Amino acid sequence: MMDLHHLPNARPNEKVYLFLRRHWTAPFEIIFFTVLLYLVPLFGIWYFWSKIEIWLANLYLGPIIVLAASVYTLAIWIYAFLEFTDYYLDVWIVSNERIINIEQKGLFTRTASELHLSAVEDATSEVKGIIHTFLDYGNVHIQTAGERTRFIFKNVPHPERVKETIIRLINESKARHQQEEAKMIAEAEKKVVGV
Repeated sequence: MMDLHHLPNARPNEKVYLFLRRHWTAPFEIIFFTVLLYLVPLFGIWYFWSKIEIWLANLYLGPIIVLAASVYTLAIWIYAFLEFTDYYLDVWIVSNERIINIEQKGLFTRTASELHLSAVEDATSEVKGIIHTFLDYGNVHIQTAGERTRFIFKNVPHPERVKETIIRLINESKARHQQEEAKMIAEAEKKVVGV
């Protein structure tokens, strides 16, 4: 897990303002679908038990059914594990200098990207649906100077607050860079006049 006090390629005076994961409903969705995938076949077994009992007694068909049920159960566990890993390792970090996007895709693929706040043109929050509105979570789109959106924070809590924080940090970053440029120009002019 990433230590927020030691960000990769940390800048001097860089401070983390947001550390985001998907909303807490994501693990409940994983649990819901996992339980559903278990209950539907169990209901079918209970309903058709008289026929299944005969099939299980068959010398050839019985082991095949047990093997198929075992493979199905293992597949559900693998699905749940992969989904939870994807949920837990997807992270978005917003500092006063940059935005870091870390996305897990499967078990062995991880993408880490960063975007400097000076390159961000716009941030947009998006909340769709009744559940998203009541629980206050949605997507935040980060737009750069180009046409395409670079980063999408998927299903993060309080997207409007996240967007406002990012816009505030962008404005502060631009003001800080303008002050630094003005200071450098003034120093350069002093050197030229002093020569």
